[in-house]
Amino acid sequence: MRTILHSDLNNFYASVECLKNPAIKDKPVVVVGSKEDRHGVVLAKNDIAKSKGVKTGDVYWEALNKCGPSLVEVQADFSSYLNMSKKVRKIYSDYTDQIEAYGIDECWLDVTRSKIFGSGEQIAEKIRNRVKSELGLTVSVGVSFNKIFAKLGSDMKKPDAVTVITPENYKELVWTLPVEDLLYVGKATKTKLNKINIRTIGELANADEKLLVNLLGKWGEYLFAFANGNDLSPVAVVGEEENIKSIGNSLTVYRDLTSDEDVKMIIYLLADSVTARMRESGLNRIQTVHISARASDLTSYGKQGRTKRPTGDISEIGELAFRLFQEVYPWREHVRGIGLSVSDFYFGPQQLDMFGDIEKDGKRRSLDAAIDSLRKKYGHDVIQLAEVYKDPKIRALDIKGEHTIHPYSFFR
Repeated sequence: MRTILHSDLNNFYASVECLKNPAIKDKPVVVVGSKEDRHGVVLAKNDIAKSKGVKTGDVYWEALNKCGPSLVEVQADFSSYLNMSKKVRKIYSDYTDQIEAYGIDECWLDVTRSKIFGSGEQIAEKIRNRVKSELGLTVSVGVSFNKIFAKLGSDMKKPDAVTVITPENYKELVWTLPVEDLLYVGKATKTKLNKINIRTIGELANADEKLLVNLLGKWGEYLFAFANGNDLSPVAVVGEEENIKSIGNSLTVYRDLTSDEDVKMIIYLLADSVTARMRESGLNRIQTVHISARASDLTSYGKQGRTKRPTGDISEIGELAFRLFQEVYPWREHVRGIGLSVSDFYFGPQQLDMFGDIEKDGKRRSLDAAIDSLRKKYGHDVIQLAEVYKDPKIRALDIKGEHTIHPYSFFR
């Protein structure tokens, strides 16, 4: 049986900022992604801000209303977070070389072959103590026999704790939790499950698998397995420089795409989803766009290209992605699915060329923040791209909220 850890650094961005500036550690602190227009989305908060009701995804003015004038706003400094993340991973590497990043502040570790250091729980305690004493950060660690339950364990006790989920106790510990606590159950999936009276992970585990497949497609099969502890996905070995590798999404459409116009509509829908995820993560600018297409005969095509400048603009990303598609796809068959991802994140100062429009960039950031705020309050379909209005079924999709991509399910 495998022994898997999931390590989650507590309030990571805010904790790093408080280490850099100890004078703010006893005040409510939020880390935001865009300070220029004062509409920055909250990427992280410390426990004091959390106790006042601040949530990740709040916009700055919401956090200010909750905390008052004592609130400390810090602009995200990703070079510092990446540097600290590498230091933490160096500690992990003393116990195993099987380390898979899940974002900048979370990792899975396979310590099955690390018995020289003790049991999984003992290794987790050693990591927790070392991260605190050597780096000044706290970490919550889940210990289990698969990745899904290890992730659940790290979420169960925060901050600075170790939780062990075993084949003997998982029904008691896991099955009573809300179904949305299971990794890959997003808001849209939760709503669908709740409609058939599945509200806990245990109810999901004991549901009719065929019913779940009819409701959720292939995802019904995955989630049924996960809820029952049947996750065999390996801990992939990922280089430390790949803590943040890419953000992407894909969609297999209800009908084949038969023209460039159809494909462009889907590409812009995906670009909308991807840029929204970028802003949520504070990764505001990218330099590389990847496009993939699967034909109706299941042949796959792909290409990537560089942007003219670091950008987070949906139009620039969508235009480049569509151009890449046109360059690579031969149109011998209709298109079954499209995938779009972005990578090569840029953390330095923006350097506009002589034709750059600073005012335009500022207006775009303000518009993006306003759209994010409205969608958060009223739902995704309150504002949509003009391109998707050509197809009512596609217009009805909340692709960001509904289409979560498991690493082993791309275009299956």
